[in-house]
Amino acid sequence: MQKIAVLGAGLGGTIMAYELRDRLGKEVEINLVSKGAIYSFVPSNPWVAVGWRGREEIEVDLRPACAKRNINLHPQGALRLNAAENRIDMLDGTSLDYDYLVIATGPELAFDEIEGFGPEHHSQSVCHIDHALAAKQAFDRLVANPGPVVIGAVQGASCFGPAYEFAFILDKALRDARIRDRVPMTFVTSEPYIGHLGLDGVGDTKGLLESALRSKHIKWVTNARVTKFEADKVTAEEVSDDGSVKTTHEIPTSYTMMLPAFRGVSAIRGIEGLTNPRGFILADKHQQNPTYPNIFSVGVCVAIPPLGKTAVPVGVPKTGFMIESMVTATAHNIAALINGEKPDAQGTWNAVCLADFGDGGIAFVAQPQLPPRNVNWSSQGKWVHAAKIGFEKYFLYKVKLGKSEPFYEKLALQALGIDKLKAIRFDT
Repeated sequence: MQKIAVLGAGLGGTIMAYELRDRLGKEVEINLVSKGAIYSFVPSNPWVAVGWRGREEIEVDLRPACAKRNINLHPQGALRLNAAENRIDMLDGTSLDYDYLVIATGPELAFDEIEGFGPEHHSQSVCHIDHALAAKQAFDRLVANPGPVVIGAVQGASCFGPAYEFAFILDKALRDARIRDRVPMTFVTSEPYIGHLGLDGVGDTKGLLESALRSKHIKWVTNARVTKFEADKVTAEEVSDDGSVKTTHEIPTSYTMMLPAFRGVSAIRGIEGLTNPRGFILADKHQQNPTYPNIFSVGVCVAIPPLGKTAVPVGVPKTGFMIESMVTATAHNIAALINGEKPDAQGTWNAVCLADFGDGGIAFVAQPQLPPRNVNWSSQGKWVHAAKIGFEKYFLYKVKLGKSEPFYEKLALQALGIDKLKAIRFDT
């Protein structure tokens, strides 16, 4: 019996295991490796950080769904991948062999790369449910004792949407608390301009986001390289296009939330031929690693080169829609290899994002993700907030019920009446 392991049980890894089971049937052993047995919907964390969601509302126990689908869940987590021997060494001292492996680990958060950065020091995070719950406690302290706020994303970050989301969600929560007038806000980002998003903008994201920030009285600093976080200030260098330091900002703060740069997790980082220097998985257009052809990768762990040189390093994001496309392509290609055929499926790699602003939001579609594009569209409105809630419920039910079909994306979009997005393909 062929053995397939999926390393990582976030959105990409969980639906990867489900889709492999659907495509390959019962004659294949599927093992899902995770740290813990609980799936958490990360895009809801900005809501958790202001008390709009609780832990129990965005988590799903994977054990019932995996048992129902005859998927072996290994919640002890991975210590190290031995790619040359087709083996995963586990944190509890056991090991797991495989014939094919799909890496879907997501990232490690590189807080240690900047002095004073991270939830254990002088900034908050919405990258993990535990971080978001700690950020909620800090939010409560801010409401009790208002002061300046700094939100944004540091150098090397590749996920900018949640930073913008949290800035506007926090603005709404502070207005609800009737203290927004006592909380100056500054958005600090490594992007060369507001709305770049690691994608060189999509549609009019520059104009839309600049206008939104102005309307909420949020100042900003772009091309920012943060050098130090302290309890009462953030120090950031504003860098010119030639790399020289234009201005050094010391921004007062009582509450700081900035997104970190990502790198590959320790279980896979530094494996020659498998990862790049940051620990992201090298993959071809079929999601297959060139050195280890029985290893595939999906999601945030996949190495995608940046769009081009920027004054401050900026990464490329991976949206949930693109991850689903990677998953479908990978399931098809592993099935092809098992049947003695060559991989031929490619993910569409379209970027579709719903950025919730608490009582409104901005949506954008980039098809393909990297320019030049066939579709380059962005829009705003209260419908984005409703759509984000709809997708939260959709994804959580999808994980809980063991659904894998990308077709559900189309149904969800149609049910929400988002005409502009209906034409986007989610199949391979």
